Amino acid sequence: MSFLKGTKIYSIFTGNCPVCQNESMYTVHNPYKVSSTLTMNERCSHCNTKYKIEPSFFFGAMYVSYPVGIFFGGTTFFISYFLFHLSLAICYALIVTVMVIALPIILRISRNIWINLFMKYNKTKSFNTREKVTS
Repeated sequence: MSFLKGTKIYSIFTGNCPVCQNESMYTVHNPYKVSSTLTMNERCSHCNTKYKIEPSFFFGAMYVSYPVGIFFGGTTFFISYFLFHLSLAICYALIVTVMVIALPIILRISRNIWINLFMKYNKTKSFNTREKVTS
């Protein structure tokens, strides 16, 4: 997936910093560690980008999670109903199962999409080392 580096797609699917794409935004890489699914670093240690632009910034990600969830459910329905010709009851059960299992991934992808709407890749920050912050 490194051939996509420098694109928003890369940052969205890897969960890396949207500005330098050198480090994960999340403290724990595994989204299925439920206690820390949405726990994020405060800043990128490489380019010093602050992830939470303002308080409650990621509330907007819930608007993104709806179409992402629709994509997961719709794909499950299409595969189960049209490709495997399963009954509607079984398709419904599969959609519910997939949505429950994919919830941590949907939450992270939604956050990644949301932050990538407001930040863009900066090639110069990708190669520069982090400057010390005086706070």
